[in-house]
Amino acid sequence: MHRHPPISKLQSRIRRLWAALFWLLVWQLAAMSVGQRLLLPSPLASLARLAQLAQTSAFWRSVLFTLSHILAGFFGAMAVGAAAGALAARFRGIRDLFAPLIAAAKSVPVASFVIVALIWVPSRRLSVLISFLIALPLIYTAVLDGLAAVDPGLREMARVFRMSPWNRLTRIELPAVLPRLSSSAGVAMGLAWKSGVAAEVIGIPAGSIGERLYKAKVYLATPELFAWTLTIVLASVLCERALRLCLRSAVRAMERM
Repeated sequence: MHRHPPISKLQSRIRRLWAALFWLLVWQLAAMSVGQRLLLPSPLASLARLAQLAQTSAFWRSVLFTLSHILAGFFGAMAVGAAAGALAARFRGIRDLFAPLIAAAKSVPVASFVIVALIWVPSRRLSVLISFLIALPLIYTAVLDGLAAVDPGLREMARVFRMSPWNRLTRIELPAVLPRLSSSAGVAMGLAWKSGVAAEVIGIPAGSIGERLYKAKVYLATPELFAWTLTIVLASVLCERALRLCLRSAVRAMERM
């Protein structure tokens, strides 16, 4: 079987750059063919509007508002999901108890969550709750699957040699969980941003990115709508990259122990 030669990190980055440039070109050609900024602004028009917005304090206050709320929901999901996953891996009864809730959290549409949540929480806290609910199943499943994949022989060895709980955690369980958690947490971060901003668009909390998106749509400010969308994409990607970097560093630290 023919195997392709391994691709270096530099080559991978160059390919991703060319892919991004290709789709920017497609966007530009589509905007030129439409010929109306109201329907489809060009990349340059969107970036120009983003540059204008970035010079205002209101822009950064909105970014900070949404960022803080989404990260609060996400890290809350990390804490609860990790604890629940560890308990479910330890006790079959708890796993069966959590199964319907996790299945519901995976399948119920975000809009349904948002509409019901508006009954329980004020709109300013809505994105925290929705980000939490969307990220929780992914974190829970990653921890549960990671612990389930631990070699039973290693557990037996730890019992025979009477390893301390801390050593079992750092030498056996975390090395099995962290690779899965790194992958799932990156996906969960992206979904938390998508669902959190969607919740803000519906709840329209004052000072949020969702409110700015909603107003841009109402006033047909299409370049501003695209500018805020680019902001969301950039913020989501940066958060995801930072999270993956931290978790990969933790994995390498575990491997060196």
